[in-house]
Amino acid sequence: MISSFIFNFFVANIYYFCDKNLSKMNGTIENKVIYKIKKAKRGSLFFTEDFLRFGSAKAIAKALERLCDKKEIIRVARGIYTRPQIDTLIGEVKPGTEAIAQAIAKRDKARVIPTGVWALNALGLSTQVPMNVVYLTDGAARKIDLGKRKITFKKTTPKNLAHLGKVSGLAIQALKEIGKDNATEEEKQKIIELLKTKEDPYRLEHDIRLAPEWIRVIMRQALNASN
Repeated sequence: MISSFIFNFFVANIYYFCDKNLSKMNGTIENKVIYKIKKAKRGSLFFTEDFLRFGSAKAIAKALERLCDKKEIIRVARGIYTRPQIDTLIGEVKPGTEAIAQAIAKRDKARVIPTGVWALNALGLSTQVPMNVVYLTDGAARKIDLGKRKITFKKTTPKNLAHLGKVSGLAIQALKEIGKDNATEEEKQKIIELLKTKEDPYRLEHDIRLAPEWIRVIMRQALNASN
């Protein structure tokens, strides 16, 4: 009976110290995670795998969950977190769609370019802000749920991502969205002006070769005007 009591006492103490050490270890992981996040500027995006050197995936997930509960950080999407910027008038400012897409592309070492209405918006050709944004990519095809917003990465051919210029790449996608027979003279002139003033001529000349012929005609006008 005495030996049984000693055994039970011994086992209970093992569980006590294991639980205590586990809590201490988890607390240390949490501190390391938030220290790394706070070293970066507000609004920076972090992925769960950014912290794996601090512990197992399960331990990191728990630490991030606790930091969300404490309002230290917010969950942007599955596996993506940030310590949001604070505006004096509106409070927390969540990361924009473009910032999230570029962060994912950087992590995956992939190229991306927005399409559709988002490309039009980026060039100032539309005031509409789409809730569902499609990016062409040479990385993995996937969908990112941002609550009311969604990002879709659509696998494409290397040619569609071979552009050198940011503005010329957007111009090609914007004109494709408008369509050959729907582009107004005003829209064409705005794109030509943007290419003339915002795009490097060398990059523009390179990217013209990647566009459909009817778009090349428009882009060449910007190139000729800049020479």
